[in-house]
Amino acid sequence: MGSLHQPNLPVIDFSAKQFNASSSSWATKCVEVTRALEEYGCFILAYDGMSQEQHDAIFLASKELFDLPTEMKVLVTSDTPSFGYDAKYPVIPLYEALCIEDATTTHGVERIQKLLWPSGKDSFSESVLMYTNAIGELYRTVTRMIAKSYGVEEHYEPLLESSSYVLKLIKYKSPQGNDRKMGIVPHTDKSFVSILHQNEVKGLEIKTKDGEWIEVDPSPSSLLVIAGDACMAWTNGRIESPYHRVMMQGNTDRYSIGLFAFIRDLKIETPQELVDENHPRQYDAFDNYKYIHYVVTKEGIESKFPLKSYCGI
Repeated sequence: MGSLHQPNLPVIDFSAKQFNASSSSWATKCVEVTRALEEYGCFILAYDGMSQEQHDAIFLASKELFDLPTEMKVLVTSDTPSFGYDAKYPVIPLYEALCIEDATTTHGVERIQKLLWPSGKDSFSESVLMYTNAIGELYRTVTRMIAKSYGVEEHYEPLLESSSYVLKLIKYKSPQGNDRKMGIVPHTDKSFVSILHQNEVKGLEIKTKDGEWIEVDPSPSSLLVIAGDACMAWTNGRIESPYHRVMMQGNTDRYSIGLFAFIRDLKIETPQELVDENHPRQYDAFDNYKYIHYVVTKEGIESKFPLKSYCGI
């Protein structure tokens, strides 16, 4: 599976002082983001737009959610695989997750709140909406930067208009010991872009192109931006979605929050500008949500590269 590697992932500063879309450094920053994604499939985003209070509020909301009885959490269901309450895998018994679809909308968040807290819990909706709208803006910025770097900015707005946001709240139970236990198996995200936020407990690891694993140090002021399979297809393989996993040890539960942007009602198709003699088209146009359904079929599960088996040329 590869050994644990110590070099750090690239860190890109998105703080207010260092980052402004109207500044002269915008084009340089776009290239910096895209190069990091091309090399690692991800990067650490240093971000000062969220206060410590906001950070604490979203993780408190997550903890309160997972402290609810299982009979309440299972009420959260979805027509899309793994988009409801998810805690049924014997191979990863430490893993528990719950998704909120349409997570940047009041309707989407309040639907979950009313299921889990029928008598009301406005603090949950307030914390989630404040978080998802802030992180959603970062996703839109990153996507715009990728399009700018590749000279395909005219394709940015259709992607933005078709983006659907899913907030996944994740808990990894502590294994109660120093032996390393699998929190979640190595996988790539099926999204266009995912943005992950961790509490202070380590465990997330990224697999590099040379097969090594890099441990991601958690920080309240940093996020991890990860390219998904949809982004890999859209960029014609220039950006590859990285495999990542969670390895747990110790006696402290780990909480992670991810905002996943999927493309809905628009087929993902590589812009013609990114296809040439040196870069022949690698993927047929496909529906992001149908692909999510495919990866849980027998064929999708058994495929070493499900994106290629689903829509590869």
